[in-house]
Amino acid sequence: MAALAPAGPRDAASAALDELSLNFTYGAPGVGNGSLSGAWYRRNQIHLFGVLLAILGNLVISISLNIQKYSHLQLAQQEHPRPYFKSVLWWSGVLLMAVGETGNFAAYGFAPITLIAPLGCVSVTGSAIISVTFLKDNLRASDLLGMTLAFAGTYLLVNFAPNITQAISARTVQYYFVGWQFLIYVILEILIFCILLYFYKRKGMKHMVILLTLVALLASLTVISVKAVSGMITFSMTDKMQLTYPIFYIMFIIMIASCVFQVKFLNQATKLYNTTRVVPVNHIFFTISAIIAGIIFYQEFLGAAFLTVFIYLFGCFLSFLGVFLVTRNREKEHLQQSYIDFGNIPGKQMLDKIQPDSNSLSYGTLPDGSDSTNSQSGEKKEV
Repeated sequence: MAALAPAGPRDAASAALDELSLNFTYGAPGVGNGSLSGAWYRRNQIHLFGVLLAILGNLVISISLNIQKYSHLQLAQQEHPRPYFKSVLWWSGVLLMAVGETGNFAAYGFAPITLIAPLGCVSVTGSAIISVTFLKDNLRASDLLGMTLAFAGTYLLVNFAPNITQAISARTVQYYFVGWQFLIYVILEILIFCILLYFYKRKGMKHMVILLTLVALLASLTVISVKAVSGMITFSMTDKMQLTYPIFYIMFIIMIASCVFQVKFLNQATKLYNTTRVVPVNHIFFTISAIIAGIIFYQEFLGAAFLTVFIYLFGCFLSFLGVFLVTRNREKEHLQQSYIDFGNIPGKQMLDKIQPDSNSLSYGTLPDGSDSTNSQSGEKKEV
């Protein structure tokens, strides 16, 4: 009997291709692609579970952000406020944030990146709804329109996102990791990142677009590594142990490193610019980079029909527009009209507060010690 020859690189590549052919079942006949049929639900149960995890995770994140904001407001009203990290309420918000991010992390193990990443709009719209009831914020007409558009976009995303079924094993990740598509993508991304970093560090250009583009480039690596790590953990729990492969720890290191630097540049953007400008732009940049990463690395639109792709992109556009309308001018409503109070100035006695006129060249009027002061209209005002 002839001895079996050891498996070579060609055999390993063939095995990987065979495994991928079993994973990709996009466009199979009779599955009801792009329609909410009973067959579609049966076909996409695992994806819908990932969608549910992502939606619940984003809603929990919305609740956590509002709890942390409420704790800061409570501490600011105290006569001797203590540090926020000593507040039980603030730590409750942090704990909920961890729970929500865990749900998002797990969702990538059950559904494609191009389906999970755009669902971040749920966090923004959910935060607006919760802030109306919890923080007594005003509900504007643009909020209602934005929420409606975001929900319509989410419906289209869930219905027309790629419904491929992939078992993310270590062999699958290795095959994608050395593919020419991903290598070209990484080289281009590194070049763009270095150019932007040069303008940011050397030239001192800290424009919001530059900062958020750096965040988006790192986010693409984050979602690729997050799906790889989450998918291999899920595969280990349902089929065969994958955590002994070196690719798992390579992806884990990429995930942690990209998250750390991503948070660094995002914090820099929030320090320099208003949150109402950073949030919608960051959501758009992050979602676009995640979609591109899913298409290139995991080939999630392989075999998709043109109409399906078009409706999916239209759903993304609706969610982007909804996030913009919800966040537009929201911070300005919380700005209180300031005034100058001279009641505590030693040697001066004032009976009222002087309201400044921001449209005038003189921002408030100082008393001159006489029995009357000139108002900005030129009339005498008795003190």
